[in-house]
Amino acid sequence: MEWSRVEMAIQTERTMTVAEYLEWEERQEIKHEYIDGEIIEMSGGTGEHSIIIGNIQGLLWNLLSFPQYTLHTSEMRVKFSPTRYVYPDLSVVRGESIYDDGSRLNLLNPVFVVEVTSPSSAIRDRLDKLDNYFTVSSIEAYLIVDQDRPRADLYTRAEEGWHVRIFNRAEDVIPLPMLDCHLPLEQVYRGIEFADA
Repeated sequence: MEWSRVEMAIQTERTMTVAEYLEWEERQEIKHEYIDGEIIEMSGGTGEHSIIIGNIQGLLWNLLSFPQYTLHTSEMRVKFSPTRYVYPDLSVVRGESIYDDGSRLNLLNPVFVVEVTSPSSAIRDRLDKLDNYFTVSSIEAYLIVDQDRPRADLYTRAEEGWHVRIFNRAEDVIPLPMLDCHLPLEQVYRGIEFADA
């Protein structure tokens, strides 16, 4: 099934089925998330967004023990539920990665996910995705990193919901006990200059 941009606009007004989305998404140059029939285009990131993700990826790559942990980039789609699929900026699995099918495209068991906010994604990352990530029982922590100011919010799973800690000083260190490591905030923002600095 081929979808033109016009057909896509018409289709998204009535929503796509999961099967239509998965088939359509395989042929797209730009990634799209799928939430209960709604298609959400993943906009291109800024230079700062890319640098911050690269910094966190590099830190985790050096800190995590393989094969105990596997680090996935934003190319890996995470399945929240039968009707919700997203692409976190980074995700980490403890043990073996589990997928919902033989294609190895839809990850089911991350323990840690990272989203670096952009102006277009900040509200979704802080509200919608926060609620959705809590529905994935394997996820123990969710890190939201601002690209426009030095701030990282670490949400860790608690019985009653998420417990949040905010890190916004250069000397702050983000503890990740579920991964047996820490992320120095100064290193997360290495190479980034903020306008008010």
